[in-house]
Amino acid sequence: MAMKENSKKVLNYLKENSGASVTAADVAEALGLEKRSVDGIFTSAIQRKGLGVRTPAEIELDDGTHKAVKFLSLTPAGMSFDPDAEDAE
Repeated sequence: MAMKENSKKVLNYLKENSGASVTAADVAEALGLEKRSVDGIFTSAIQRKGLGVRTPAEIELDDGTHKAVKFLSLTPAGMSFDPDAEDAE
């Protein structure tokens, strides 16, 4: 089954920002999507297929407090995955 358009956008964004500390909120803001949507897309279209992982981390906010976050990143399989190749099926 072909990857949906928003799933491709999320996958490609993560490829372009490989190595960066990116959260679902960052992806949502960059792509004009809801954070909930990005979380769902990442879980169903990327993480469950072994193409990406969530890494728990803690960031420091401007006021000095800390917040638990999860950084999204692609696995080597995710980095080499071509979402358009599936369209040929």
